[in-house]
Amino acid sequence: MTDVPPDQPAPAPPPVRTRWGWKKRSLLFGILAAPFLVFALYVFISYNWSYSSGERAGYVQKFSKKGWLCKTWEGELAMVSMPGTLPEKFNFTVRDDAVAQHVNQTLGQRVSLTYEQHKGLPTTCFGETEYFVYSVRVVPQ
Repeated sequence: MTDVPPDQPAPAPPPVRTRWGWKKRSLLFGILAAPFLVFALYVFISYNWSYSSGERAGYVQKFSKKGWLCKTWEGELAMVSMPGTLPEKFNFTVRDDAVAQHVNQTLGQRVSLTYEQHKGLPTTCFGETEYFVYSVRVVPQ
């Protein structure tokens, strides 16, 4: 016990603090971080794993860079199976600027687009469509 002179009151005991131990803090951090990590893993898998891949041939009739915040190259390919029939439209996204420049150079020509389909991407920052073109070649008439 400390010696307190008789004319002064005894000092107040320190306030009782409840402390979170490191186990409780790490549990709280884990609970808060788990949804973010699951979402990041989902985006990583859906971005890097293609659902399907293939080629489509036709004429690129629209191609522009779109987006408010995330700019992506979006295009439309008109595919004609037989002369005189209505064309089927194939909407696609190009992420690589070099491929986008090649698409721009081949406008008006019959082209073959090689693409991969990525289903389930959460935002349009990756592209407005689920078809991502990574190669373009001109098809001889």
